[in-house]
Amino acid sequence: MQYVSTRAAASAASSSPQQFSDILLGGLAADGGLFLPSAYPQVSGAELDAWRQLSYADLAFEILRKFATDIPEADLRALTAKTYTKEVYRNARAGEKASQITPLRVLEEGDNGTKLVLQALSNGPTLAFKDMAMQLLGNLFEYTLAKQNAELNIFGATSGDTGSAAEYAMRGKKGIRVFMLSPHQKMSAFQTAQMFSLQDPNIFNIAIEGVFDDAQDMVKAVSNDLPFKTKQKIGTVNSINWARVVAQVVYYFRGYLSATTSNDQKVSFTVPSGNFGNICAGHIARMMGLPIDKLIAATNENDVLDEFFRTGVYRVRKSAETYHTSSPSMDISKASNFERFIYDLVGRDGERTRALFHKVETHGGFDLSGKPGSDGDEFKLVAKYGFKSGKSTHDDRLNTIRDVADDYGIVIDTHTADGIKVARENLEPGVTMIVLETALAAKFNETILDALGEDAERPEGFENIEDLPQKFVVMKPDVEKMKAYIAANTGL
Repeated sequence: MQYVSTRAAASAASSSPQQFSDILLGGLAADGGLFLPSAYPQVSGAELDAWRQLSYADLAFEILRKFATDIPEADLRALTAKTYTKEVYRNARAGEKASQITPLRVLEEGDNGTKLVLQALSNGPTLAFKDMAMQLLGNLFEYTLAKQNAELNIFGATSGDTGSAAEYAMRGKKGIRVFMLSPHQKMSAFQTAQMFSLQDPNIFNIAIEGVFDDAQDMVKAVSNDLPFKTKQKIGTVNSINWARVVAQVVYYFRGYLSATTSNDQKVSFTVPSGNFGNICAGHIARMMGLPIDKLIAATNENDVLDEFFRTGVYRVRKSAETYHTSSPSMDISKASNFERFIYDLVGRDGERTRALFHKVETHGGFDLSGKPGSDGDEFKLVAKYGFKSGKSTHDDRLNTIRDVADDYGIVIDTHTADGIKVARENLEPGVTMIVLETALAAKFNETILDALGEDAERPEGFENIEDLPQKFVVMKPDVEKMKAYIAANTGL
C-alpha cells in the first residue's frame, strides 16, 4: 500500500510514493497536503461475513493490514491485541459488555422499520472516542521509534478530547514528548483537568489565548517549516495523522457488522463533526465497500460543514465568529480533514485541491455550487458519497439530553446529543441509524447539571479530578515563540 499527498501533482504522486511507516510519524506531507492511499483497498462480501464473529482486536488487525502492508503481520497483530482489551476499555456502563469494546445500544425502533442505535466509543482511559485511535497510535509510535532507535516530539492542538487522549496514550512512552495546544479557558473543567493535571515530564500543555483554529493554524505553520520540523523531530497526533484516521475506520466496520446479520442490510451513521476526522473515517470505510447508506454530519452552532453539505459553499469563520458552545470539542470553523474528502470529490486532482485550499487561506473558502462565479460544480457529486448534514443548538442539546435520560435512562454528553438530534431528523424506514458516541457525560458536567438538575455519574478514579494540581503555560498564538518554547524543552 502506497500513499500520496492530496496536493501532489500527478507526476509527483506517481514518482514519490510512500508507505505506512514513512508517513506514520510525520503528519502533513511536505507540500502541505494530507496523506491518503493511492487507491482504497476493497473489502469483499466474503470478508465481511468472516469478520462478523471476530473480536475487536482481530477485526482491527484485518483492516489495518490492508493499509500498513510494510509492518510484519505478526507485529501488527500483537499491536492490536495489546491495544484493544477490556482492561484498557473498561469504563462500560450498565448493560454494556466491556469485552465488546464498542457495544451497541438500541434506543428506539419504529413501526415503519426505523431504528436508532447508539455505538459506545467512550469506554477508554479518557472517556472519549479519541481513545479508540490514540491508544493504537501510542503503541505504533513506540514500536516504530524502537525499530529506528529514534525519538519524536509530538506537536498537536485540541479543542478538548484529542489532547487528553494523546497525552494518556503517550505518557511515559520512551523517546516521545508531547506539546499540546488548547484554547485557554474554552474547554470544560473536566477536560482541562484531565490534561493539565498530568505531571509526567514528557507532557507539555500550552494554553493559547484564542480559539481552537488559532492553535490548529500554529500546528500547521510549524509542520510546514520543514527545516525546523526535521531538526526538532516533529510529529502529530491530530486527525491530520493518517494512522489516527485509519484506526477510526475500524469501528464503522464493527458498528455495521454488529447491527446487521447480512450484507444486504442498510445502515447509516450520524457523526458529531467539527474537524471532519471522525466522519472522514466513515467515508473511507464506505469507499472500501462497507455498505453504508448515508453519512450524516451533525454540527453545533459552528456550522461550517452543515453549510457546505447544504449549499456547496465552504466558508471558514474568523476567530471572532467562532462560537464558544456547550459542545466545545466541535467549536471549530476550519475542518482540517475536510481536504481528504474534497480530494476525492474533485477526482483526486492534487493540483485542483491545492488551489482550492490556497483559496481557503487567501479568501476564506471556496464555492463548488456550480452557480455563476463559483469555483466549480462538484457539489452535484456529493450525493453519490452519501453525505447529509444537520445542525444542533444549545437548546436542542439540553432538550435531547433530557429526552434520552427520560426515555432510555441514559445520560449522554452534549456532542452525542447533537448527533441524536440530527439523527432523529434523518431516520428512514428499513435503515438502522447508528449514532457515534463522542464522550461520557461526566466530561461536560456543567451542561448536564443545567439539563437534568443533577451531576453526571463519574467512573471510578475521576471523582475529584478538578482538584488535582495543574501544570501548564499560557501563550499568545505566536509561531516563532512557540518554536522557541519547543526547542528549549527538547534540547535539540
